[in-house]
Amino acid sequence: MDAFVDFIQGFLDLGATVILPVAIFLLGLFFGQKPGKAFRSGLTIGVAFVGIFLVIDLLVLNLGPAAQGMVDRLGVELNVIDVGWPATSTIAWASVVAAFIIPLGLVVNVVMLVTKTTKTMNVDIWNFWHYTFMAAMVYAISGSIVQGLIAAVLFQIVCLKVADWTAPMMRDFYELPGVSIATGSTISYAPGIWLVRLLEKIPGLNKLNADPDTIQKRFGVFGESIFIGLVLGAAIGALAGYGVGEVIEIGMAMAAVMVLMPRMVKILMEGLMPVSESAREWLNKRFGDKEIYIGLDAAVALGHPAVIATALILVPITVVMAIILPGNALLPFGDLATIPFIVAFIVGAARGNIVHSVIVGAVMIAISLYIATDVAPIFTQMAESAPNFNMPEGSAMISSIDQGGNIVNYVIYQLFHLFN
Repeated sequence: MDAFVDFIQGFLDLGATVILPVAIFLLGLFFGQKPGKAFRSGLTIGVAFVGIFLVIDLLVLNLGPAAQGMVDRLGVELNVIDVGWPATSTIAWASVVAAFIIPLGLVVNVVMLVTKTTKTMNVDIWNFWHYTFMAAMVYAISGSIVQGLIAAVLFQIVCLKVADWTAPMMRDFYELPGVSIATGSTISYAPGIWLVRLLEKIPGLNKLNADPDTIQKRFGVFGESIFIGLVLGAAIGALAGYGVGEVIEIGMAMAAVMVLMPRMVKILMEGLMPVSESAREWLNKRFGDKEIYIGLDAAVALGHPAVIATALILVPITVVMAIILPGNALLPFGDLATIPFIVAFIVGAARGNIVHSVIVGAVMIAISLYIATDVAPIFTQMAESAPNFNMPEGSAMISSIDQGGNIVNYVIYQLFHLFN
């Protein structure tokens, strides 16, 4: 068992830039593509994700220290540290249930496709760590591997159903036909779609609109996404107490993110479209006219400038909310740079309206702060039992906005908690 777990961990350590091209290549062959064409599709998607993650690293490396600077300036003292998704995924894969998740997840997805209970073929295997964390949490309170795996399957089913539900949004707003998102952190914020719909019916608030196109029309060249990134990045640097040079530097970095991310997503679609067409033809021959979506990492939605703009505005708002919300004990840090991922569905539902996206995003993040605070004891227990995991110095407990504050994860966890 240990050898198998090591093999799985080694495979996952290769990252999405290797796992996704391999998965796309194998899918292409399965759906009847010639090896050369399938290989090119996989290679193109791999190159695109290399670019996407380079841009994300640019975002994280600049946003993380700036967020820490804001926290230090405000002198915040909260006793639960947000360790971020990298540490959370490490805790997940250290669990004894981890070895079962990938094969089980693939079987569940195939069964749901065959029974027509989902249209999403999720090739985002790396992000199965969200299912693993769900299983690990339930295992921690029950001591039952079976209960943990059942919880993981329930979480996966919700992810796939939400992916199906939001796929038309990916096609119409993000211009990503044939793509769906089943990433665990993103689907947690799908209830925000209903809040957006509610907001659009409230007199006064429904008139507030600031999407990238409207901003550009009003301000001309200074309303382009490159300038929005520059201004928002510089504002975050100023709030962090940076000097003039550093303020300009983070502003340039955010401007680069705004420009480069859409280009990377275009390259991704260049590789994905041939596979999607082959899959559609293969399914139509055998099952009639059946629509199928390829489930990808939520990073593909970061190509829209409204997503990055919304996230950059929400970073200081999240820090302030953590201070003023009564009962919150989570100090946001590690997952502040993942806010673009968790607001993707909200921005899509708001059709790029940054005002509505920020309002709804703030409400959803506030909920996540409370959930992450509530699960901190079990989260910390899991971390302390994980081999080779080093607890942050001076922290009483740890948690995360991403999976610790995940709404779907929390509901399923509470269901199992009733029986244990």
